[in-house]
Amino acid sequence: MVGAAVLQPVAALLVWTMVMWVWMYATRLPAMARAGVDPAALGRGDTARTLDAALPAEVQWKAHNYNHLHEAPTLFYAVALLLAFTGYGDGLSAWLGWAYVALRVAHSLVQATVNRVPLRFALFALSTLVLMALIARAVAAVF
Repeated sequence: MVGAAVLQPVAALLVWTMVMWVWMYATRLPAMARAGVDPAALGRGDTARTLDAALPAEVQWKAHNYNHLHEAPTLFYAVALLLAFTGYGDGLSAWLGWAYVALRVAHSLVQATVNRVPLRFALFALSTLVLMALIARAVAAVF
């Protein structure tokens, strides 16, 4: 399919999101058991706040990042599909897609391990600039 190279980084980010899901639960479930958190009681009240108070921050960093992978990346998925469907997903669009994925993976690794906010913010800001470039290309393709 012409223009579909941008779908490869989409698939890669989808896989990365599932890697973060596994990492989140591989650390969270044992931490919940150690902390004596009753999963059945979590439905009452603010689950995130309850777990943030009950679990070590290092465990929750993975969960927070997993949630972040469902925020701005949704725009990436939409713009990549738009570029692919209009035949503008090859070349620079694909390279920008891979740059976006690399920056989001780096953001995940920083947040899930050392959680240095200035570094996280720099990676987030760079990924957002790449996303803006992809959106500009999509707008140019459809108008």
